[in-house]
Amino acid sequence: MLTELDNPPQAEKRPATRLPVMISITVPVYNERESLPALLPALTGVLDRIGRPWEVVLVNDGSTDGSDEVLDGLAAADPRVKVVHFRRNFGQTAAMMAGIDFASGEIIIPIDADLQNDPEEIPRLLPMLDEQKVDMITGWRKDRQDTGFRKWQSRQANRIRNWITQETVNDSASSLKIYRAPAIKGIKLFRGAHRYFPTLVKMRGGTVYETPVKHSHRFAGTAKYGFRNRAFVGVADLFGVRWMKKRYLSYQAAEVRPNGQPSQQP
Repeated sequence: MLTELDNPPQAEKRPATRLPVMISITVPVYNERESLPALLPALTGVLDRIGRPWEVVLVNDGSTDGSDEVLDGLAAADPRVKVVHFRRNFGQTAAMMAGIDFASGEIIIPIDADLQNDPEEIPRLLPMLDEQKVDMITGWRKDRQDTGFRKWQSRQANRIRNWITQETVNDSASSLKIYRAPAIKGIKLFRGAHRYFPTLVKMRGGTVYETPVKHSHRFAGTAKYGFRNRAFVGVADLFGVRWMKKRYLSYQAAEVRPNGQPSQQP
C-alpha cells in the first residue's frame, strides 16, 4: 500500500530553463606576489554581481618570487579558483594558452595579474558579444596609464604589426579580451602569438570587435616587457602571420547520414 509520501502529487510541469553561461577568467602570473592578494577580491566582487557561474584560472609561469605559495592559498580558499603551475618560465603566450586549455567556460576572458586591466570593465564588455554579434571583443587601451616612452613603444609595435600583417587593430597586445570559447579553443600558438589573437580568430572565420577599455596604473611590481620584445623581437613571426593569412586553409562541409539528412557542420 502506497502512502502519501510514496506517491506525492505530480509537480506542475514548467518549461526547462537554460543555466547561465559559465565564465572563465584566465590570468597568466609571473612574479606578481604583491598584486595577487588584491586581484582575486577585485574579480570576485565583479563576477558575483554578473550572476553567472564563474571560475578563475591562474597560470603560474615559473614565478620565483613566492607567487606559487600565494596562488596555492587562493585555490585552497575558493573552489572556483584553479591554479596551474609551470615547471619553469615558458613565457606569456604559453601561460595564456594553458589558461585557455584549462578553462571550462563558454566565455573566456583573459586579464593581466597586475590590475592594469580593470575588472569593472567585464560587465560592460560582456553584452557586446551579442550586441555586436561577434566571437571576440578585443580591448583597446586608448588612454594608457604608462610612461610616455612606454606608450611610444606600444604605438610603434602596433604600427609595425599592422603594416606587416595588413591589419587595422589599434591594440592587438591588450590582454583584456572576451571570447566565445569555440573561437579560441584549439588554436595552435607560437611564442608571441598573443599579440595576434584578433588576426588568428579572424583567420578561423571568427568575427572581432575592438572597443576602448580603461587602463590603470600598475598595482605593484615592474613591467616584464620592453621595446626589444615588443617591436623587433619576433619580426619573423610578423611575416609568418602575414603568410598564414594568405595560405590559411578553411572549408565548410556537412556529413550526409544514411537517412539522407545532413549532420551538423563540424
